[in-house]
Amino acid sequence: MTVVGPFGLSVRDQALEADVQTGLAAVEAGLLDATKSEIPFITEAAQHLVLAGGKRFRPLLVMLAAQFGDPHAPGVVPSAVVVELTHLATLYHDDVMDEADVRRGVPSANTRWGNSIAVLTGDFLFARASHTLADLGPEAVRIQSEAFERLVTGQILETAGPQGDRDPVDHYLDVLGGKTGSLVAVSCRFGAMMSGADESVVDILTQYGERLGVAFQLADDVLDIASDSHESGKTPGTDLREGIPTLPVLHLRAAAAAHGRPEDVELVELIDGGLADDARHAEALRRLRVHPALEQARRDTVRYAEEARAMLAPLPEGYAKAALEELCDAVVHRAG
Repeated sequence: MTVVGPFGLSVRDQALEADVQTGLAAVEAGLLDATKSEIPFITEAAQHLVLAGGKRFRPLLVMLAAQFGDPHAPGVVPSAVVVELTHLATLYHDDVMDEADVRRGVPSANTRWGNSIAVLTGDFLFARASHTLADLGPEAVRIQSEAFERLVTGQILETAGPQGDRDPVDHYLDVLGGKTGSLVAVSCRFGAMMSGADESVVDILTQYGERLGVAFQLADDVLDIASDSHESGKTPGTDLREGIPTLPVLHLRAAAAAHGRPEDVELVELIDGGLADDARHAEALRRLRVHPALEQARRDTVRYAEEARAMLAPLPEGYAKAALEELCDAVVHRAG
């Protein structure tokens, strides 16, 4: 049993391990190559988060999905580079919107160089992803553009908030399907498609990725409240401080509205009063960490992870399928 990829995923087959490790190494080299510029400062800014590391969750999914066809097909590694570049670009933009100070355990790009450079560097990464994508054919371009549209739509809907009498939790889960699920789904789709897997397999893995992506983001929501910076690579409560709606807070608000318990209403008022003050922020974190809303968010994470696992049922048994199933467990484990 060898540990590879994010969350200590264990691979129980030497051939699969070799394929995954070789593929991820090639992706890493591809990321460094794609983020080079003739202008040294642009290279430094573009490689800032590449060199900071990261789980490479999406490239790993590309490699595992490719096991259902020819994992050595020429489009597999470039498609993994595309999805990771796209993901990295969104992180630069997210940190500007969230005013985050830390990303992957290092100062965020906006903290180091300012918002304008961070946004433009994200745009540079999008451009490089598009350049690589163009070599993969028009169908790949269409798939990626549709996913990117969903990603941006999800971000807009999150920023705008639920409209009318739309349930905030339902709205938020739809947002996550666009913001996170879309690109994780494309990772699985590209891996299967580029490897020449059957269309039915491509469909199954795409649906698996969509659900796993939502579970992955819900686990992040839980970690924003429950973890310390060593675990997550981010300042604890970053989303909470910035007033970004996450599932534990949405469940808290729903409980306060439905039952009116004084302690729930008081905690909502504390959050709504602003958490720029460190003492208020620490108090809100302390109280949320013991609130049933956090456990409810954990249960939602488990539900999406189990839905992802169920999607894999029609696939043939084997080490690749087992690894994809283990990723469902790993995502849940992150959420405690």
